[in-house]
Amino acid sequence: MSEFDKPSRAEDEYFARQEIERRKQWAKERAAKMAADERTKLKETHWMKCPKCGLDLETIELKGISVDHCGGCGGTWLDAGEIEKMQAQDGLFSRVMSVFQ
Repeated sequence: MSEFDKPSRAEDEYFARQEIERRKQWAKERAAKMAADERTKLKETHWMKCPKCGLDLETIELKGISVDHCGGCGGTWLDAGEIEKMQAQDGLFSRVMSVFQ
């Protein structure tokens, strides 16, 4: 084997760095996928569950606005934007709040 057939030290280092970069990228992609899978699993576990007692929530209509209600503890939960919808209706928010006090 001649000296021209053997890879040089610089070539070995180059390919070793390339392999390290590929492995780092693969690890980063795998970690992102695992994090996404974990978020999906948590969402499935907690979806429509009462944050107070853990029982299932049911969606009910309250003056034309869908809210989540727990039959176990009686808690009523609002999603993003639902308070604003109540406030936009003529005094509905204050009337609804007086029912729960």
